[in-house]
Amino acid sequence: MRRATGLLALGAAALLLAGCGTGQIGESGGGTDPNNKNLAMITGMRGEPFYVSMECAAKEAAAAQGYQINVQAPEKFEQAEQSQILGGVISSKPGAVIIAPTDDKALAAPLKQAKSNGIKVVEVDTALQDRSIAVSSLSSDNYEGGKLAAQTLVRLLDGKTGSVLALNTKAGTSTTDARAKGFEDEIKKHPGLTLLPTQYTKNEPATAAQIVSSTLAATPDLVGVFGTNLNTGEGAGTALANAGKSGEVQLVGFDASPKQVDDLRNGRVQALIAQDPAQIGQKGVDRAIAAIKGEQVERETKTKMISITKDDMEQKKQFFYKSQC
Repeated sequence: MRRATGLLALGAAALLLAGCGTGQIGESGGGTDPNNKNLAMITGMRGEPFYVSMECAAKEAAAAQGYQINVQAPEKFEQAEQSQILGGVISSKPGAVIIAPTDDKALAAPLKQAKSNGIKVVEVDTALQDRSIAVSSLSSDNYEGGKLAAQTLVRLLDGKTGSVLALNTKAGTSTTDARAKGFEDEIKKHPGLTLLPTQYTKNEPATAAQIVSSTLAATPDLVGVFGTNLNTGEGAGTALANAGKSGEVQLVGFDASPKQVDDLRNGRVQALIAQDPAQIGQKGVDRAIAAIKGEQVERETKTKMISITKDDMEQKKQFFYKSQC
């Protein structure tokens, strides 16, 4: 899910804080009451630290501008439950809905309905394939994040050769698909490394652990694993630890949840690619309010990311995610 995103200056904190706009301007549209002070946010999964960090920042941004925001999330990263939540949100008629779509196609129909009801749609973290619905999209540069993960893994391997595995969540999740593609394209530049077919975990840590365990048994020269989001990274770390392979097989995870930070500290994972969910949440609220008021907003913004290893984690702790507001 998420989680997103040329990033060669790994230690520059400004990379994470600065957004890179495309220069496109989204339509403000019509039919929305400019005095509507109610916002809705639907994140991708309840309790996931990435989304908790986004939610906390969104609540602060809304309150600072005199707006109410109702935040909801499905129990799992599932399209059906998120669609159900969205149906209730539409009936409550907020001025805007800020959403991390759990499927880049299936959520198009209900979000079209929201738009037709005069509700501005702002995408955060993930996005629909249909670009005609949302007025603005904000996410990490997930393709570049995948490339950064590959560059970090190559640096950690320090010339070691062998097979490398990428773990994705679900096909059709825009963020993790882009991360996997960026990782694949970068790894192909290194002939000493063999990229195995990408495996899908259904966003379940247990499934990720099973895949890594079976890959270890079938691929004795496995030297690296990339988990494209929090759950895949945690599952991979568990499998490697159980097999006594932590540190022998280099693991690069995505996101910086409290559990992943602990895993980095104790050596179960060797690097994390951190996003800036707080910036995405804050800017998502700003874009939503601007759209409600009829102002033009930037159509797409990509935020950059940073690589964190055990050696520099204390210097970069500002990028660790929250488990509660």
